[in-house]
Amino acid sequence: MNWDQVEGQWKQIKGKVVEQWGKLTHDDLDVISGKREQLAGRIQERYGVTREEAEKQVEKWQSGWKKDWFN
Repeated sequence: MNWDQVEGQWKQIKGKVVEQWGKLTHDDLDVISGKREQLAGRIQERYGVTREEAEKQVEKWQSGWKKDWFN
């Protein structure tokens, strides 16, 4: 799976993002638009974590659902 698939299905995936990171707003989700770097940046801002930690969270989250969504 590549991240382009996430961008293509962002409307369907937004709910999963909110389940994981409830502090993200609808405006955040609109700005993110399925872009991985934007997602990590917003997580960093909203949760006060380092960029590295935000990237780790995104990777862990992605590995948990990608089998179900893209097979």
